[in-house]
Amino acid sequence: MWSEAPESLSLASGEVHAWRAPLDLPAELESTLQEDFLRTLNGEEIARANRFHFDQHRRRFILARGFLRELLARYLQTTPAAVTFSYGPYGKPALGDERAQLRFNASHSHELAVFAFVQDCEIGVDVEYIKTDLKTDEIANHFFSLAEVQTLNSLPETEKAAAFFRCWTRKEAYIKAIGHGLSHPLDEFDVTLAPGEPAALLYDYRDPNAATRWSMLNLELDDYAGALAVEGINVARVQTYELRPPTRQIL
Repeated sequence: MWSEAPESLSLASGEVHAWRAPLDLPAELESTLQEDFLRTLNGEEIARANRFHFDQHRRRFILARGFLRELLARYLQTTPAAVTFSYGPYGKPALGDERAQLRFNASHSHELAVFAFVQDCEIGVDVEYIKTDLKTDEIANHFFSLAEVQTLNSLPETEKAAAFFRCWTRKEAYIKAIGHGLSHPLDEFDVTLAPGEPAALLYDYRDPNAATRWSMLNLELDDYAGALAVEGINVARVQTYELRPPTRQIL
């Protein structure tokens, strides 16, 4: 599903590109990339990195942000350091240049980052490392809709962890795409989560027409659950790429 990207990147209207990138790298390569990426981050990003209590989390943030800047630079044909960001009222990032048609979203968990790009419409992506020891029933009862909880409870115990994370990432991808974050309660819309069921927004109780406008895609990521939500585009056209360090950087 994930292939190496062509040397020359182009993103046509109606297309979606999804990328994955490893955050667990050989020590020497990771150190080199961090040094390179720190030169491209702005002061706010460096301050965010320094607020992490654990060095491992700080390193992963720097790598994920550096990879994002590198990819944006390739699409925009500029340098990573030249990319500027703006943020919506609930924190959703966008390009600082209001003329830019490129939209993007990013997520990282444990040792993996994912990124999604599209032209002229909203997009959200989420990835979560699947933890089998998590108290999924408690969390689902607190955050999921009644229909989702009923579906989760109907599954065999061996299926529950994967189903929980399918649900969680699809919900996160959607609220990130609409730009509302957790101000849009997770229990006020329904997504699919059963094994073999295509990823989909079923119903949003705040926006009854949302399911006709939004498409979802399940991202196959081994020990991770991942989902993408995009407005008004058939996800059958999603191209999935793997960012394989060492990367060709434009510094």
